[in-house]
Amino acid sequence: MKHPAFRYLFGPVPSRRFRRSLGIDLTPHKTCSLDCVFCQLGRTPQKTLERKAYVPTADVIDEIDHWLQTDGDADYLTLSGSGEPTLHADFGRVLAFLRDRPIPSVLLTNGTLLTLPDVREAAALADVVKVSLSAWDQKSFEWVNRPHRMLAFESVMDGLNQFRDGFDGRLWLEVFLLSGLNAMARDVEKIASLSRELKPDRVHLNTVVRPPAEDFAVAVPMTQLEALCDVFDPPAQIAAGFNSQRSTAIQANEATILAMLRRRPCKIEHIEAAFGMHINEVSKYLGALLKKDQIRSDWKNQAVYYAAK
Repeated sequence: MKHPAFRYLFGPVPSRRFRRSLGIDLTPHKTCSLDCVFCQLGRTPQKTLERKAYVPTADVIDEIDHWLQTDGDADYLTLSGSGEPTLHADFGRVLAFLRDRPIPSVLLTNGTLLTLPDVREAAALADVVKVSLSAWDQKSFEWVNRPHRMLAFESVMDGLNQFRDGFDGRLWLEVFLLSGLNAMARDVEKIASLSRELKPDRVHLNTVVRPPAEDFAVAVPMTQLEALCDVFDPPAQIAAGFNSQRSTAIQANEATILAMLRRRPCKIEHIEAAFGMHINEVSKYLGALLKKDQIRSDWKNQAVYYAAK
């Protein structure tokens, strides 16, 4: 849960890939270079490539330092949140601060700004960099990721490959698959071919587990995901789903949200405001409740409302 003393930290959040991950949010909500059709945080109102100090870097570092001294219980410190972290002009300064800390750092990025040498240099300070690849050419990039008009798929791939060549840490690749858009075997093979050029240490296959930005973004069945794992090198792991570790805190947060939804249907923003949670954190709990069939999601007036079953 978001601590009242912190403006830029949230969690630790349960994660299938990163276990207990403290989130570090460096941009306002949906400040991004892409408008992915599958994003569980909704549409990007205005795509941007502008790099600037969206939040004060010194304040972020002070919060992390305070958290490390007073809590410090997490498996990873993760630059993530509700936007693209590399849009923050000083994200490298935050990673430099984390470099000598006992908890490893993670950069979750869509990779679109790795075309820039200074972004590649800053990103290389992370222990783990997780990049995304869900397309194989410009047309599929525009279908699935709806990029800023100045982004060319070929240039983005060139930036990813240049980063891989100069990065000594762990590179993880997430491939988000959607039925009817990019999950046909021949298209997945094209993505896998680009993946092999990147030589990632891990590949994760993902699909829709929470209501996406667009209702035509449909999940790929788990059996199909499993059948596609061996197309990748190294063989992919399934990332779709919720961490199986059920701590008391996780169960309490799910129960609190469920109690609210039993009273009335709510949008994700309502839950975020009611409990002071970060929107990413709320999304994960909603995903767990949906998976357990305790709640349902309904599209009304271009928005998703959640209600208890």
